[in-house]
Amino acid sequence: MRGIYTSITQIRRNIFTEIARMAYEGGDYARKIEELPYQILPGEQAQYRESIFLERAIVGERLRLAMGLPVRTAAESAPLSKGIEESTRPETYYQPPLVNIIKFACHACPEKQVIATQGCQGCLARSCSVVCPKDAIDFVDGKSMVNQDKCIRCGRCVEACPYNAIIKQERPCKAACGVQAIRSDQYGRADIDYDKCVSCGMCLVSCPFGAIADKSQIFQLITAIKAGEHVYAAMAPAFVDQFGPKVSPEKLRSAMKKLGFTDVMEVAVGADLCAAEEAEDFIKNVPERLPFMATSCCPAWSVMAKQQFPEYKDCVSMALTPMVLTGRLIKMKHPTAKVAFIGPCAAKKLEAMRRSIRTDIDFVLTFEEMMGLFNAKDVDIENIEEEEFLNESSTDGRNFAISGGVAQAVVNCIHKMYPGTEVKVASAQGLAECKKMMTLAKAGKYNGYLLEGMACPGGCVAGAGSMQPIEKSTAAVRRYAQKADKQLCCETDYLKDLERLEE
Repeated sequence: MRGIYTSITQIRRNIFTEIARMAYEGGDYARKIEELPYQILPGEQAQYRESIFLERAIVGERLRLAMGLPVRTAAESAPLSKGIEESTRPETYYQPPLVNIIKFACHACPEKQVIATQGCQGCLARSCSVVCPKDAIDFVDGKSMVNQDKCIRCGRCVEACPYNAIIKQERPCKAACGVQAIRSDQYGRADIDYDKCVSCGMCLVSCPFGAIADKSQIFQLITAIKAGEHVYAAMAPAFVDQFGPKVSPEKLRSAMKKLGFTDVMEVAVGADLCAAEEAEDFIKNVPERLPFMATSCCPAWSVMAKQQFPEYKDCVSMALTPMVLTGRLIKMKHPTAKVAFIGPCAAKKLEAMRRSIRTDIDFVLTFEEMMGLFNAKDVDIENIEEEEFLNESSTDGRNFAISGGVAQAVVNCIHKMYPGTEVKVASAQGLAECKKMMTLAKAGKYNGYLLEGMACPGGCVAGAGSMQPIEKSTAAVRRYAQKADKQLCCETDYLKDLERLEE
């Protein structure tokens, strides 16, 4: 589903736009939010489900989540606006859980099953039956059927069928979850084990029923801007072309200021500092003190590594993430400023919820949520007058957004600062693959290595809040990275500030 503009995408973006418009316009928020489901889904006929009432109820819960409010069950009797006054304060932070399942939107998909389709030709070979270790293939009128009581879902029949008529189905959200945090509740609906969930958001963008959504700070950010706060946008390296191929960085800076932001800074500047610090840490600690070192910039990956491999938690770099370093840079120059991180990542919201980070990052919005602000204010970002974009980051810092970019930046810094030093690298993308990499590291296969983990397959450009196809975004980031004045992270002018930022 990634990169495909579906009805779920349209509804999600309409919700972000309407919440932003309501925040900008002000007035009776309780009344307005009650009316929004009817504006988003007008008329009497359902468009996607069996009932317009069900459609509006689901939209209502998505509106609540977009306001930062908790999702409700179908058993609760309360107006849609319940608790809305709690979300109208600009200092409101995300409250767990971040990623939520709207239970009455869930289709209760089978967790995993092997089924024979109508494509079965009733062939003479019956190879599906021959390879089945549990005698789970029955034949009715010559056509194969899978006995679900006997089937162990090994998939041998799937591989053996010459017509591809037998398929293995798996609940999409569960298949996308690399930490196995999706389970079933008593009604067969998807449920999240929050002790395992790292808020990567992959389930969110994989559910074809739009039953999973995360909370947003759209309303709180706009409230802060309207209150006269000086809000700086920290733009993640994956931003290139996210708002359309005609939206240059220069146009984006101008458009952000039109929304009320004081200014824009590239998080790639923080990436430069992060890579330089990790390069120093690697040289000092591997292999004398640590068997290997893992990068820290992806919060979903680092949380997973520490949770599932606690004995190696010290091997995950202690370097501050690019988001935090950029936030501290901004606040070092402008002590009273507020900082809004704008990026592709749902897990950055989780990172910003930590009490140790709250003073550095005040708001986290995804690119998709940010687009809702532009739509609400009717900002023509494609044709807006350009304003010079700050060109302070390096090529390597900008390439943090793509898989392999973080490790390469660290390696390049090491080669610059310690010529002749050999650095072995292993990288993984997607949490399931990251877990495999850590398992091999635990077994001693990666002693002396630098490990790069990315929760999203493809890197940050594939985050849950991104808006462009992954391959297209990867190419755009690479092109933009080559325009940087500096090549290496360790050449940044901000390196002199690193010690102060770590205090």
